[in-house]
Amino acid sequence: MDDAPATDCLDRRRACVLLHLTSLPGGGPCGDLGPEAYNFVSFLADCGVTVWQMLPVGPPQIGDSPYQTSSAHAGSPRLIGLEPLAEAGWIAGELPADLSDASKRALLLDAYKGFQRSATDQDRAALDAFCEAQRFWLEDYALYRAIHEERERPWWEWPKGLRDRDGRSLGQARRRLAKQLGYIRFEQFLFFRQWDALRAYANARGVRLFGDMPIFVAHDSAEVWARPGDFDLNADGSCRVVAGVPPDYFSATGQRWGNPLYRWDQLKKNGFRFWLDRMRTQLRLFDMIRIDHFRGFEAYWEVPAEEDTALNGSWVKAEGDALFAQLKQELGTLPLIAEDLGVITDEVDALRRKYRMPGMKVLQFAFEGGPDNPYLPFHHSRDSVTYTGTHDNDTTLGWYEALDAGLRAHVDDYLGHSQEPMPWPMIRAALASRADLAVVPMQDLMGLGGAHRMNRPGVAIGNWQWRFQWDELDDALPARFAHLVALYGRRPG
Repeated sequence: MDDAPATDCLDRRRACVLLHLTSLPGGGPCGDLGPEAYNFVSFLADCGVTVWQMLPVGPPQIGDSPYQTSSAHAGSPRLIGLEPLAEAGWIAGELPADLSDASKRALLLDAYKGFQRSATDQDRAALDAFCEAQRFWLEDYALYRAIHEERERPWWEWPKGLRDRDGRSLGQARRRLAKQLGYIRFEQFLFFRQWDALRAYANARGVRLFGDMPIFVAHDSAEVWARPGDFDLNADGSCRVVAGVPPDYFSATGQRWGNPLYRWDQLKKNGFRFWLDRMRTQLRLFDMIRIDHFRGFEAYWEVPAEEDTALNGSWVKAEGDALFAQLKQELGTLPLIAEDLGVITDEVDALRRKYRMPGMKVLQFAFEGGPDNPYLPFHHSRDSVTYTGTHDNDTTLGWYEALDAGLRAHVDDYLGHSQEPMPWPMIRAALASRADLAVVPMQDLMGLGGAHRMNRPGVAIGNWQWRFQWDELDDALPARFAHLVALYGRRPG
């Protein structure tokens, strides 16, 4: 590949801030699509930033991981902002200053009742139009979730008729759960309406939304229940094998993710319908999309389901080439970025280059192994995305403080760390990189230590909880970052 922009999403040099929606400030149990999301877009614009990267936005399961969700299409109800619903008159009275998940759910139910009482004809028509347009995933998701809440069991432990989607059993469930189905459709209508408004506002301010799509989906999800033939399952719905990765930088025993693996032969036979549908939803949400664990499209780590760790897995070839050819044929050139971290083979790199997807370069990985380390800035090409660190890394300050004295001295020598405190030398290195997109997590922009990291891979609890508050930001931060953005040729166009 020549050293030119790989896709339309890398049309010129840009700066990006990585912050998940749940990390926004506010009075709810997590950040959401309410006013603080708009405030953050304005903050990014003041910083000269033209891309906002976030994590997956689907409904999380136990542990709040955005990478284990109950749907590949639905938006998380936790991300719905209540303020627009109060403004519409669907929620009566003042909103509480602080909300739990339970109290927010109660207010969303109140909003549904308020909508039924007082919605305009235009709003009712908009809901009907949304449900019809999204029927290809919405009906399965709504029924899955309603039964799930009724049974309080994963779908493979439901009565056989429901588990195996017997027509009569499903019909009975639809009638029995009709009110709940209506509410679930309404929730999704709210999420997508608010999302569309935020995206339009961001785009008008020159900010693109950059999403993250996991390669795998959760076992206990609407898609696996609705399309069991696309996944490598036993007859009772349990997984025959599961996804993971072998031992790596993050874990000596590898990572056993537990997701079901695809039946690539079946996916190919039906024209990759699952992936086409999924990609259409992601394009509805985002201007750019990172594909998590891209190497799994060339070959994936298959772990027997009975294994407790990922040690005893094996590599199995996937049909990524045929998939991306089909996606390109059906949807045209896609704004995809490949998460190609870890041990990447020539075959994986060739697949990424064939479909002109930028790869990732993480600066925290750059300072061991000598001058041949591919993450060092002088090895970066324009068709790549440079990060100081990702949501899976420690904050850059936390990473730096944990280095031994010798490696820390090497980092200082390389970055010229003398006049500015860390993480600013690393931020400068990312912005100065030849990569057309440079990404800085919000924690690094704020100069925060390791106590503020988002995720610790392989650790089951205590993740995905970090939030910031506006009073924690230095008033001079937007001007300082905007100066660096302009200095390194990433000024908004």
